[in-house]
Amino acid sequence: MIYLDNNATTATDPQVVEAMRPYFTEKFANPSSTYGFASELKAVVEECRSAVAEKLDAERQEIVFTSGGTESDSIAIIGAALAQSKKGKHIITSQTEHKAVLESCKFLQKHFDCEITQLPVDSSGVIDLDVLHKSIRSDTVLVSVMLANNETGVIQPVDEIVKLAHESGVPVHSDIVQAAGKIPVSLSELDIEYAAISGHKLYGPRGVGILYRKKGSPFVPVIRGGDHENKMRAGTENTPGIVGISKALEIALESLKEKTAEVKKLRNKLQVGFVETIPEILVNGDGAPRVPNTLSIAVKYIEGESMLFMLESEGILASSGSACTSTSLRASHVLLAMGLDDATAHGSLRFSLGKKNTEDEINHVIAVMPEIVRRLRRMSPICPAELKQI
Repeated sequence: MIYLDNNATTATDPQVVEAMRPYFTEKFANPSSTYGFASELKAVVEECRSAVAEKLDAERQEIVFTSGGTESDSIAIIGAALAQSKKGKHIITSQTEHKAVLESCKFLQKHFDCEITQLPVDSSGVIDLDVLHKSIRSDTVLVSVMLANNETGVIQPVDEIVKLAHESGVPVHSDIVQAAGKIPVSLSELDIEYAAISGHKLYGPRGVGILYRKKGSPFVPVIRGGDHENKMRAGTENTPGIVGISKALEIALESLKEKTAEVKKLRNKLQVGFVETIPEILVNGDGAPRVPNTLSIAVKYIEGESMLFMLESEGILASSGSACTSTSLRASHVLLAMGLDDATAHGSLRFSLGKKNTEDEINHVIAVMPEIVRRLRRMSPICPAELKQI
């Protein structure tokens, strides 16, 4: 199997599994209990919080452990909006955000009468800063723009976004799920108020994530119950998951520079191989900065789902877009926002490489992909006759 869907999920690193193992069995106490056995676990959770904060260039009390990136996005956006409802109800985001962001905005629009502005993007998937500047109003309470797109890997100019928002006193939220562990990230340097990270995107376990909430930033806790996580997110602490995400982040950052260079070299090789051997192909996000592991392509005149089935028959696993929407037959909202027509967007694939992929695997994908495209185009009713002969 050649696994090229690492933006959907990654295999948990064996070192992470070993670090977590004792907290499923011997060290199983509820960290919020009062006896000594539990206090030991509470200390472990706080050690992980400090370690994560150090690695992300944040303060310990700014780190909140959650169930994943979707929860972190959701409670940050809803919590920030509710906390500022007296100031206003206007939120700015972009058309290419993850569904966790867009659906949270829709929820606020429907149930709390918030007004949502979705910024357009250019053909490379990058927002226009002038449009952002003109969109900020006196009643704007939040700007939410992701650092790296989950489908195309395109990196947004978050530093410039923050400057514009802060000039008007507006806090910024950024989904950094696809950036953490792939490119250097300093929350202090980004100067954002809220961020979301997911464990299983960086070789950690599923079911655990991180919400960064800058000290003093407006926030109303959305998940209610006990006083866990400094009263910002109720629920019994997931000790194994917290240990796991802390260890995964440690491993990712230790080898970041080396692994980034290796993965980028393979991604570029795959891109060049496709462009040179497959006619009528687009590289989505080409020309914009991208995270080093992600390649999104649009192959004209055929459907992405058909390509996926034939790739799988060759032992190659990729994606037709975001894993959160892969069961939908609708074209990717990200690619449509970038100006692709519906048919071309349906012919898109995402190849997201990981640290275990090899050059031999990439060579194999480059070798089999052109024939898959040729076979499908010969059967396609919309493919031009001259292209079917190639």
